[in-house]
Amino acid sequence: MTIVQGVYAAVLIPRFPDGELDTGGFRAILEFLRRKGVPRVVVNGATGEYCLTTAEELARMLAICGETLPGGEVVCGIGAAGMPGCLELGRIAIDHGVRALLLPMPHFFPYAQGDLQAFCAAVAARLDAPILLYNLPRFTTPLELGTVRRLIESVPNILGIKDSSGSLDILGGLSSGACRIVGDDSVLVAALDAGLCDGVVSGVAGVVPELTTFLYEQRNSAAYPLAVELLDELIRYLSPFPVPWGLKLIAECRGITPAWFSQPLSAARAAQASEFRTWFPGWWRQWESAVEEWTVKLNVVKLN
Repeated sequence: MTIVQGVYAAVLIPRFPDGELDTGGFRAILEFLRRKGVPRVVVNGATGEYCLTTAEELARMLAICGETLPGGEVVCGIGAAGMPGCLELGRIAIDHGVRALLLPMPHFFPYAQGDLQAFCAAVAARLDAPILLYNLPRFTTPLELGTVRRLIESVPNILGIKDSSGSLDILGGLSSGACRIVGDDSVLVAALDAGLCDGVVSGVAGVVPELTTFLYEQRNSAAYPLAVELLDELIRYLSPFPVPWGLKLIAECRGITPAWFSQPLSAARAAQASEFRTWFPGWWRQWESAVEEWTVKLNVVKLN
């Protein structure tokens, strides 16, 4: 069942320097996405630094989503170090009417595939909602294709996977009956070209929704190759930062919300951030010029 389709923006969760949730900044991000025509969001994933989120904070954020994105769609991450935490977050999300739950594997400790299968099945049995597995190998034990297949085939409310591995092996190994969501911007174009995804959950879409939407919807346009090049360049500049620090810098550059970080910046990291702030406006001008040229050509074609 394709419970999630199209472009979903993975939303930053802004915090003040003392770690307190910045609800005004969170609302500003959602309003920005709504203005840009992206009313589908994922809250409390890796882009939102979900390991920092408390149950109270999640309830506040989901309430803001309901106020700010009426008629929109919200998928909610319920990641925690163990099952009780996942269940608590999952029940809060269900109470707020989310479209689906996003279930990462327990973080910190390594687990065997049988452990992961038992965990996912037990969580799903206790939460009456559609669930997407969340494969996040950079931060949790990686899921293997066989485990994913068994869970989708045997657990009625586990409908598919958001795969943020940076590989297409799992998405390519699932039948089209499973909901296949690409969660790593670096393989979005390859997944689209191969017809292996029903949608994308994108950190880039959270701060540059124009680019992700264009790549997803305008694959036959003359500007598409340049858009691919620009995405590749953007990812190269984002990759050296801890997730999602580079995205926070973009949000600041675009005037959405200030870039505060969960850790103090070393001198080297501060210099890197300064370089990024200098680089981004030039990259953005390239994107704007490409879209403007494409729009002009498109309008000429329509007139003729």
